[in-house]
Amino acid sequence: MRRLLTLASMFLLVLAASTGCQSGGASPGATKASASGSKYDAGPRAGEQPGDEELAEQGEKLFREKGCSACHAFGVRMSGPDLKGVSMRRTAQWMEHQILEPEVMVKEDPISRALFAQYALQMTNQHLTPAEAKAVIEYLKHQDHETGESREGEKR
Repeated sequence: MRRLLTLASMFLLVLAASTGCQSGGASPGATKASASGSKYDAGPRAGEQPGDEELAEQGEKLFREKGCSACHAFGVRMSGPDLKGVSMRRTAQWMEHQILEPEVMVKEDPISRALFAQYALQMTNQHLTPAEAKAVIEYLKHQDHETGESREGEKR
């Protein structure tokens, strides 16, 4: 009887491992997202997409006006996460949700929860519009491309 239970347990473990690990041809970015558990971080990284310089200029202006630099910098950890390479670590969708609804993300998204645990600080909702959030994301992409993070970020 004990041997039968052991065999049954092993079968269930193998079954669970084989069904939980199937990738189904997912892209490398999707594999990272699957590991993180974030429904917003599957797919290509934001920095892999072509940039919009005009929108990036608007995003830089918003970044300064909204005081984002009080918590964030590029290449330096402050009271919030270092933004160097962020566009190669995250999807545009994840960044947009984090910018627009940080209070929801910290409750529902595992990446955002981990950042909250690490920094003990929830990102402030700056009440940007979706168009403004996209401009800020373009600025972050621009910064990464300017500093060569488009290649470096892929290694992280």
